[in-house]
Amino acid sequence: MQKKITVLLLLLSLMSILLIGCSDDQNNQNNENEQDMIQALENEIDDLNEIIVDLNARIDELEATIAELENQVDTEEPEQVSSTLISSALDVMALIDAQDFTTLQTWVHPDEGVRFSPYAYVNTPTDLVFGSLSFPTLLNDPTVLTWGSFDGSGDPIQFNFMDYYNRFIYDQDFLNPEIIGINSIVGFGNTLVNINDVYPNGEFVEFHFSGFDPQYEGMDWRSLILVFEEVGTEWKLIGIVHNEWTI
Repeated sequence: MQKKITVLLLLLSLMSILLIGCSDDQNNQNNENEQDMIQALENEIDDLNEIIVDLNARIDELEATIAELENQVDTEEPEQVSSTLISSALDVMALIDAQDFTTLQTWVHPDEGVRFSPYAYVNTPTDLVFGSLSFPTLLNDPTVLTWGSFDGSGDPIQFNFMDYYNRFIYDQDFLNPEIIGINSIVGFGNTLVNINDVYPNGEFVEFHFSGFDPQYEGMDWRSLILVFEEVGTEWKLIGIVHNEWTI
């Protein structure tokens, strides 16, 4: 009996050892599988990190390109436009100063002509417009025309062209102004300035004097504004706007 019990105990011990061994093998196998899975995931994470790094580098390159393009749009193009516009405006003003309306004819807008406005509110129903063919003879034309109304009195402005030139075009030495404004009004009175509304496709240059007699404290300022539109690759004159203090 004792021997049987001993044998049974030995058998139980062996079975226990075998069970423990099997369990360890299973655990080891599971651990190896888990380690393989973890390693695979880590490899995938490394690959994704490399892709993210490449994408970030590409994003930085694209942002730098966008910034460069925006800089070209915001600075280089307006500077180029401003440079050619000012040059054109100075050329036109020199012709106005010299009363060379024959050469000035070449600057006149081929379709719209040139509108003459005595004040900064461009009054399209009453302001006179002349085509290029009229320019060579304007200064010598004695015809009295109505150019609008005087500010304050409302009386009609009735001048021949030379009188209008002396009062509402070149009443000051605008070829040598104190200030030049580009697409920005310098002189303001009580008159509504509607240049951008009348000339939505236009660009303008203002030649401005801030005043002459100290007793008027700047209320005797004067401006002449030249309005241009691009026709092809050239600037063409479309408006000559006189501006001064208004009541």
